[in-house]
Amino acid sequence: MIYIKINELNVGASDVSIEGTIKEKGEERTVNTRFGSRKVCTFIIEDDTGEINFSLWEDDISKAKEGDVVTITGAYVTEWQSKFQLNIPKNGTFEVKK
Repeated sequence: MIYIKINELNVGASDVSIEGTIKEKGEERTVNTRFGSRKVCTFIIEDDTGEINFSLWEDDISKAKEGDVVTITGAYVTEWQSKFQLNIPKNGTFEVKK
């Protein structure tokens, strides 16, 4: 697996694979989606080139904590509130490395 460095990401990039360390875990919150009310939490992942936000939903939230080394595959990059954001679609994966 070839991982992309955070400083190489651009808005619109897709099928992104990245490895990094969770720098920060935000507050869990509940949002209303077209699928109903769901829990979401924003995290910050970093590598030696930078950092980027990503969100985990529902049961995945409890799988990660600050300091964990994680891999994300199949993600895409958008911009939210003037910051790049990594989005993990249904067919993407998120794993905590043991």
